[in-house]
Amino acid sequence: MSELHVPYQHRLSLPPGSSVTIEGKPTKCFSMNPQLQVDLHTGNDENSDIAFHFRVYFGDCVVMNSRDCAGWGFPVKSCEMPFENGKPFKLVISVLQNEYQVKVNDQYCYSFPHRVDPQYVEMMQVWRDVSLTSVCVCERDG
Repeated sequence: MSELHVPYQHRLSLPPGSSVTIEGKPTKCFSMNPQLQVDLHTGNDENSDIAFHFRVYFGDCVVMNSRDCAGWGFPVKSCEMPFENGKPFKLVISVLQNEYQVKVNDQYCYSFPHRVDPQYVEMMQVWRDVSLTSVCVCERDG
């Protein structure tokens, strides 16, 4: 399977009931401090507000946040690290009524309450030290 270009950008709509599945692998061993970043933007460029910022410091922690015209919000940090050194991962971000839920390799790991209504999300960016094999947006039917 061919790799996707990183940074990866995709225009999308994410109403409650939708999800994004990202499959890939860190490009560096954890001792080199690789990162993965997923941003759900409210506009079509990387300078727009971020409804959900998900950043993995592989081998260390995960930080979740949001950014609006006033700047970054209060970060939510988790030391739960389901990602494994040198191994592929499957990351699923589900949009629920009141929060984002994140699964890694089919295991629930994180949640982050909506600070910005997900109806305003227009673009996703996936980047940093990863190779991507698949990105799939599953929008709610109806």
